[in-house]
Amino acid sequence: MKLFFRKYGNGPSLVILHGLYGSSDNWATIAGKLSLHFSVIIPDLRNHGQSPHSDVHSYNAMADDLNELVKDNLKGKFILAGHSMGGKVAMNFALKWPEMLNGLVIIDVSPFGSTDPQNPFFREHKEILDSIVSLYPGSFKSRNEIETALSEQIHSGRTRGFIMKNIRRTSEGNFDWKLNANALLSNLSLITDGVIKKEDNIFPVSGFPVVFVRGGNSNYIDPGDFKAIQRTFPSAELVTIKDAGHWIHAEKPDELSRVFVDLIKGD
Repeated sequence: MKLFFRKYGNGPSLVILHGLYGSSDNWATIAGKLSLHFSVIIPDLRNHGQSPHSDVHSYNAMADDLNELVKDNLKGKFILAGHSMGGKVAMNFALKWPEMLNGLVIIDVSPFGSTDPQNPFFREHKEILDSIVSLYPGSFKSRNEIETALSEQIHSGRTRGFIMKNIRRTSEGNFDWKLNANALLSNLSLITDGVIKKEDNIFPVSGFPVVFVRGGNSNYIDPGDFKAIQRTFPSAELVTIKDAGHWIHAEKPDELSRVFVDLIKGD
């Protein structure tokens, strides 16, 4: 699948993957900061942003999409980063093609997951996707009306604002969703699942630096799991950014940008 992407700056190649409900737009500020040090590519993953839609939404498929993108647009090795769902795509890519990477940065997500419908992450995302699927933007006259309707089911203002970034105008002037919520909902168990399991005996991935970044106020990475993570990524380091939740790139962009710069400096 040919992904839409944006490119910034010059220097060592860095590809950053957004998370669930996100798009390349969410990373434009950080890409601008990092363009002084890197050639940054930020794609829209399938079923998000301006990239094509598909009924298939698996980590293998998304890693294959990324492989097609980098082979078409990059020469040589690159640093790969991903947030949340994009972090799982990045880890899957690293497991499949480690020889293509100069570094790996995983932002606030664990390689482990769950398909249990009672898992809090599964339930949270199912509620959000159910809300999106049940709302037809074309029946509203303004963004404010859409957000008011969403507020009846999505009570968090931050989450609602993030979801609202997926509203677009059609060529006919009506509102519509950018993301393919039906495909995301039908594949939710694949999205919340891990790319490895704690008990897996996977050949370790090495040869480049690996950094896991967690928000100090987030519970997406359990520090107690880090020894299990290091069985697959033995060189992995854990960096905690204080006073940050899951959306570190929005809450602490300067601190997160520093992680990337330190990576190429070897600090």
